Amino acid sequence: MTENSTNFPAGALLRSFALAYGVAAYVAFNVVVIYCVGFLCNFLVPLSIDRGPAAEPLWATTVDILLLALFGLQHSVMARPGFKARLQQIIPQPLERTTYVAVSSLLLALVMWQWRPIPALIWDIEAEWARISVWILFAAGWFIAVSATFMTNHFELVGLKQSIAYFRRRLCLPSEFRERVYYRWVRHPIMLGQIIGFWATPTMTAGHLLFAAVMLIYVLIGLYFEERDLLESHGEAYRKYQKRTPKLIPRLHKNSTDAS
Repeated sequence: MTENSTNFPAGALLRSFALAYGVAAYVAFNVVVIYCVGFLCNFLVPLSIDRGPAAEPLWATTVDILLLALFGLQHSVMARPGFKARLQQIIPQPLERTTYVAVSSLLLALVMWQWRPIPALIWDIEAEWARISVWILFAAGWFIAVSATFMTNHFELVGLKQSIAYFRRRLCLPSEFRERVYYRWVRHPIMLGQIIGFWATPTMTAGHLLFAAVMLIYVLIGLYFEERDLLESHGEAYRKYQKRTPKLIPRLHKNSTDAS
């Protein structure tokens, strides 16, 4: 349990770089996620979903779709086992997840930096109590998304655990999955929380609607492939989990066995 599981040399310089790389990727991830929350609610950030460089609606739509497509393509391709195997031929295996997190953070930052607002109004809730209620829902969505990462293994999910283990010359085995809290109700609470965060806004512009709709499509497509990979990895155990636990929408009746 003390030797690294890769064939790469684990000298002091490389291990120190791995640790610094993991910490930097983790910091970048947190900064980008916090900025994304401000980006979506137009709060305390210089560029947001509705504030940024002006552009003609057709050009803005084209740019925004291309940005989101690039982000979604990277997320989907880098998450596939085949790509992971190829990447691990180039970099030490413990740094694969760190690299995924780092690239994802950079591309999401690019999306927000180059986003072109489309200000046409879709809806605008005027009642103060209703606006507050929607903002509470927005906050709840992001709370679910973030807190759900700590119900599996937050530091493993973002690659920091693997980087630290590599630095210490320890074997980093994947954590055993447990159906904690949200995971007893839905199989993908992180995605559920993000979907709520994307859509919950009292003032919906065309640009915000485009972002929310494309990201929803990406999540649904991404979950299809992720579920396939999980079935291949965990077999019958995951199939039983699918049968008793909905994908995204919690059941009203616990005894139901249909997967949503």
